[in-house]
Amino acid sequence: MPIIVDIDVMLAKRKMAVGVLAERVGITPANLAVLKNGRAKAVRFTTLEALCEVLECQPGDLLRWEAEGAASTVEMDDDGARPALRGGSEA
Repeated sequence: MPIIVDIDVMLAKRKMAVGVLAERVGITPANLAVLKNGRAKAVRFTTLEALCEVLECQPGDLLRWEAEGAASTVEMDDDGARPALRGGSEA
């Protein structure tokens, strides 16, 4: 799936447990796990908004696009604000 979900990255940066995030966002831990593990077919904007509000981030901090079959690695910028892609094609 070319859409990569980086909720676990933001959880680690915020030192927050999955259960705490689910409670604050207002979704079940099971539904958060489906989203976090990239198995969700869709996400409501209201859920994305709540995730961003609780995690104090932007949608692009949680979701990113990666070409099919791209062998990229993710590294955090020096300030840790946004992931920088290495490998694959560069624009």
